[in-house]
Amino acid sequence: MTRRLRVLSLSTLYPNDHTPNFGVFVERQMQAVMRRGDVDLVMVNPIGLPPFPLSLHPRYAPLRAVAAREERGGVSVLRPRFRLLPGIGGRFNAAAVARATLPLARRLHAEAPFDLVDAQFFHPDGAAAVQIGAALGLPVSIKARGADIHHWGKAPGTAAQVLDAGLRAQGLLAVAGGIADDMAALGIPRSKITIHRTGLDRAVFRPHDKAEARGALGLPQDRPLLACVGALIPRKGQVFAIEALAELPQAELLLAGSGADEAMLSARAAALGLTDRVHFLGAVPHGELPRVLSAADVFVLPTASEGLANAWVEALACGTPVVTTPIPGALELLTDPAWGRTAERSGPAFAKAIREILANPPARADVLRGAEMFSWEANAAALVAYWQGLARR
Repeated sequence: MTRRLRVLSLSTLYPNDHTPNFGVFVERQMQAVMRRGDVDLVMVNPIGLPPFPLSLHPRYAPLRAVAAREERGGVSVLRPRFRLLPGIGGRFNAAAVARATLPLARRLHAEAPFDLVDAQFFHPDGAAAVQIGAALGLPVSIKARGADIHHWGKAPGTAAQVLDAGLRAQGLLAVAGGIADDMAALGIPRSKITIHRTGLDRAVFRPHDKAEARGALGLPQDRPLLACVGALIPRKGQVFAIEALAELPQAELLLAGSGADEAMLSARAAALGLTDRVHFLGAVPHGELPRVLSAADVFVLPTASEGLANAWVEALACGTPVVTTPIPGALELLTDPAWGRTAERSGPAFAKAIREILANPPARADVLRGAEMFSWEANAAALVAYWQGLARR
């Protein structure tokens, strides 16, 4: 019988009562791990707070009240605070996370030894994890998800940290083969990388009746409907979805998410005369997304970079085909025309791909097959097996 593992996992993205959608995919994964019953998991979610008086800014002030310790869905979550320097501090964050976390990790390790240190993102989590692992004499695993490689792996001040973490960690995960290739291009040995696909809550992400979903959202029944789910930030590229809408006269667009680009996106919609056809839904609770996705005819995500986006899989699980950019994770996922297609990152290119799907919509049953291989149970089983192998080395 395989012995019970004790794992210290580090993730700067993890939900709390103030930001319930923040890193929800990490939470779902860890909840699935805990349901197995063969892992003793301690989840460390460092919270970055800037110095006074910036800590009083509305963006950060609520985080001061987030619980330092809580149980969420069967997962023990600890939240040490670290010093954050907004806008300029990326290169300092890993060291700050390590300083804030190491005393806690030492104490917990002395009480009941860990088998390994796990990091859910490459930066700052992974760079901090290799410091903690070295101090405790433990193997380290780091997972690459997309932007942590594509941005932090190339940005001045953090690129060297990402490479160093990749070289020092005993095991590495990537959500898609294309991400593993990109890691190798940075100088990280490809032989160290294991592909670990995302999961899916199949009880939540399932098709809803389209007419009922549209009625509940107050949307017209007789117009093509596009949906885009993601933070309103430049990398996600919602502006290209709006520009595509300008070439689709009857269509409407749902934007589910919040972020710094909202004012710009609203202004762009107004400039194109699309204010009445672009619906800003704000941050939609994760459990309510299936209604949004089921209401849509096409899910669009004009992203600059992803690993293998959870939103793509969730859309397919609701029976909605995907149009996104031709990045490696999308090319690996969308291997059947019924599941969607890729388009260059421009309004006209996205409009063309959307028109093709609207003109010949795939059967919902065919779209659903695109998500058949995904579940959080399969994701957790693969993760635990990988951890067990790493701990035995």
